[in-house]
Amino acid sequence: MQHAEAVRLPESRDPAGVQITPEKIKAYLETLSGRGRSRETVQMYGAKLRTFYSYLPQDKQVGPDTLAAWRSALLEAGYSPSTVNTHLSAANGLLEHLGRRDLQLVGRLVSEPAVQPELTRAEYLRLLQAARALEKERAYLLVKVFALLGIRVGELPQVTVEQVKAGRLLLRGSGVRQYVPIPASLRGELLDYVRRQGLRTGPVFVTRNGKMMGRTQVTAETQSLSRDARVEEAKCNPRCLRKLCRATQADIERSVRQLAEQSYERMLDTEQLAAGWAGG
Repeated sequence: MQHAEAVRLPESRDPAGVQITPEKIKAYLETLSGRGRSRETVQMYGAKLRTFYSYLPQDKQVGPDTLAAWRSALLEAGYSPSTVNTHLSAANGLLEHLGRRDLQLVGRLVSEPAVQPELTRAEYLRLLQAARALEKERAYLLVKVFALLGIRVGELPQVTVEQVKAGRLLLRGSGVRQYVPIPASLRGELLDYVRRQGLRTGPVFVTRNGKMMGRTQVTAETQSLSRDARVEEAKCNPRCLRKLCRATQADIERSVRQLAEQSYERMLDTEQLAAGWAGG
């Protein structure tokens, strides 16, 4: 039995865009199931569309430039081109289902971005020292947050007063919860900062007007330390700091595994001497 492909036209074709609702997303996913798409594929599209829905402004309107802006935001957040392509494919499919192909973003990212320069821990420490010398406390804390917690710039709003007091971050994304412990040294500095800033609740990193810091502002603030720290400006961004965090953790885990293997071998040698067949 063949399933007819349902293409739902909007009730009124607003040239400014179309509003996305959970009901419209659900209907599109049901259409995918009806076309014979696998359960895993439908679940994957659902996760991408939930991310898209969260990205949209409060009125949940998709306009002519929405998908292009979303693509830029995903790349800036550190997603690979192939992952960005799957996100856009899901959004394009939804818009086609709604009869708004005019709002789709055509074309795929086919090449990886330029290799991101790697920040060393010595350069990281110079960034902190420069921030202290310049008395740029917020820049100092931003550098530490990205380098010690390994979060993306898009996850910065989730660094809240409540989470800092709890001693760990609860990150939510694509329906998955992830707990990230906040090191005691960083937690103490953040608590002292929010107390002096008079912050009682909500995000820690806000502007003087209490608004969320934008991605561009966050990057500009960390890059403002470049000259005094004698570090390439291309390295002074959240993405490189996050990469440093991941690389440092991987090095430590590798060292711990090596120590564990060496300790295990020493234990086996001792047991061999005591009870091995040729140990007597």
